[in-house]
Amino acid sequence: MAPSGLWSAPGEAATIGVEARTTPASMATRAWERAGVNQRDVMVMHDQIVCLSIAGSDPSGGAGIQADLKTFAALGVYGAAAITALTAQNTTGVQGVDLIDPAFVAQQAESVFDDLPVVAVKTGMLGTVAIIDAVADVIEMARDRFPELRVVVDPVMVARGGDPLLDPQAVMRLRDRLIPLANLVTPNRHEASLLTGSGPIETADDLRRVARALFELVEHRPVLVKGGQAITGALDLLIDANGSEFPLTIAGAPIQTRSTHGSGCTLAAAITALLARGHTLRDACTAAKQFVFGAIEHAPGLGRGFGPLNHLWLRRIEEQAAARDSRQGH
Repeated sequence: MAPSGLWSAPGEAATIGVEARTTPASMATRAWERAGVNQRDVMVMHDQIVCLSIAGSDPSGGAGIQADLKTFAALGVYGAAAITALTAQNTTGVQGVDLIDPAFVAQQAESVFDDLPVVAVKTGMLGTVAIIDAVADVIEMARDRFPELRVVVDPVMVARGGDPLLDPQAVMRLRDRLIPLANLVTPNRHEASLLTGSGPIETADDLRRVARALFELVEHRPVLVKGGQAITGALDLLIDANGSEFPLTIAGAPIQTRSTHGSGCTLAAAITALLARGHTLRDACTAAKQFVFGAIEHAPGLGRGFGPLNHLWLRRIEEQAAARDSRQGH
């Protein structure tokens, strides 16, 4: 789900830097380099690094499994997928949902684990208690075989405008069954408030208070709580397993954009890919935030509603630079 500023909750306009879509050299590219991630290296496909997304399908291609697989490919890892829900949706909203049988969700994931060397898992839309249990069972069994398996839980709990997507029982099961398996939990401000019952997040102080409450609630699992456009500087707050706090911001925010569809999915998938490639949690979160910033900055402008991102923006910049170098060489 949508994080802070640039990754707002669905339905919120995101905030990005003031140079968005106007600069020949992307602000996100420079910030990406400052985060300690080499742009050219990250675009090299590492075929033996496999990431699995367990999430819903978006036929418009902007969110869910589709966004995750694009992000994995953009960041140089091999993407696999287990689908939890079929949706009818586009940039204007969700028109229908057909949840997959929990046993078949588990079978999909088990098939991947049985054959591919999965390094990291990202979970997204799960929908029901039964699917949550099925996914948790599969991850627990996989962890028995692969103790170093990294798990990023994106708790898809709140829809556009703040409406809940999970009933209270499912929220409790997510909190008590799946989140304890996570290396990182990435709720937006609405989801963090729902998980903790700590009230709305509207200021930086609120963000820190709720993030701390969530960190305690999940027994010191790392959390990345995303503040949304209400927080100056598009502020997110990472709390690592040691309790250290790392505020993450975007320089130059805010300006408004409607190209935010799937931004939260993209963030969690980018973190998953970067963790799989061996980056530290802090570096992975910092670089993933900048990756999403760039994907929004270079968004294609599609759809009548909240449009999709450009997940291949890094490659497009590299292609443009290569073409420019070639012309100069002649």
